[in-house]
Amino acid sequence: MVSMDTLVSLCKRRGFVFPSSEIYGGFGSTWDYGPLGVELKRNIREAWWQANVYTRDDIVGLDAAILMHPRTWEASGHVQNFSDPMVDCKNCKMRFRADHVEGTVCPNCGGELTEARMFNLMFKTFVGPVEEEAAVAYFRPETAQGIFVNFKNVLNTTRRKLPFGIAQIGKSFRNEITPGNFIFRTREFEQMEIEYFVKPGTDEEWYERWVAQRLNWYLGLGLKRENLRLRLHEDTERAHYAAGATDVEYQFPFGWSELEGIANRTDYDLKRHAEFSGQELDYFDDESGERFVPYVIEPSAGVDRSLLAFLVDAYDEEPDKEGTRVVLRLHKALAPYKVAILPLSRKEPLVLKAKEVWAALRPHFATSYDDAQSIGRRYRRQDETGTPLCVTIDFETLNDDAVTIRDRDSMQQVRVPVAELRARLADLLTS
Repeated sequence: MVSMDTLVSLCKRRGFVFPSSEIYGGFGSTWDYGPLGVELKRNIREAWWQANVYTRDDIVGLDAAILMHPRTWEASGHVQNFSDPMVDCKNCKMRFRADHVEGTVCPNCGGELTEARMFNLMFKTFVGPVEEEAAVAYFRPETAQGIFVNFKNVLNTTRRKLPFGIAQIGKSFRNEITPGNFIFRTREFEQMEIEYFVKPGTDEEWYERWVAQRLNWYLGLGLKRENLRLRLHEDTERAHYAAGATDVEYQFPFGWSELEGIANRTDYDLKRHAEFSGQELDYFDDESGERFVPYVIEPSAGVDRSLLAFLVDAYDEEPDKEGTRVVLRLHKALAPYKVAILPLSRKEPLVLKAKEVWAALRPHFATSYDDAQSIGRRYRRQDETGTPLCVTIDFETLNDDAVTIRDRDSMQQVRVPVAELRARLADLLTS
């Protein structure tokens, strides 16, 4: 498996992920996504949305505000309970999560650690011109609560019947004490969450079904089965609202860690928001004549963690005549660029033809154009960034109006007329 140092280097070198504010020395555990990273993130989000919204008839979307009424977080329990134990080193002054260190010795310098104290993870801000207690607001620590407070709005406007779900992709913020492992644990991150509302009594069946579906989503996008596992939460580690919780874990270079969590949140959230807001958040079943508060199954995944897992899993090295070929064997649906256009030389007739081909393909595929250095080095660059197909324009193209398509994984090449190029590429990218 690739080391984190190697992966971080590749991400910086090829434009996947940059340290944020790097010209000022960086800013703790924050990252910017470069030209390739932003495309990979977008493809992950689109694959998730396609699987969970567009191909289903029981889930609709939402985009709730990041800043919400402060009472939201009182009702959800985040103001009182969303805390981690923190310790400080008396010598080097570094801070750690108490459950991430052993004993009372600082892992950085060996100094003595303070007693643990609780630290709330929500970022606090102020709304309006005066910084006073009445103006306090919070950056949301999860996207889920925006779904719960909009339950009745979505129900009334879509006229959905149970079971149905609401999906959302968006930024969340947690003031982590010890972020780290590159983009795995950061203070600003992006979530892909579903709140799936079901009739009480059917919740266990839907919970098990969602666990299987979410595992299969990762497998379908190319993650190796041996690098994935399901871990059921023990009673002592489950959140206070959860009747059951399972993590989809991935074997990262730093060990097995959570990729996604699936929880049976019962009716806790809707009941709490009904209590704090004074609004009824129940459901009337026309068929049975019953009125009840739905139970909720929540699959919650991280875009950033998913991106990291896909990169780790796709990374491959193999010997070749120049030493080592580095290949990102990303699923074709996730690859940042699908097609690279490579003129064999920078001579004007080839460049004109290559740019003509490029212009014809751009409306249909995410493409890149590269004419720097030898064709072999350009192939290697495209391999390292995960581009599935390269289209080479050579001097024969000027005579036969055909180009060569080269496959990233097999390195096999096939000659195709330019008139058939778009259709052939589409076939190869969906096969």
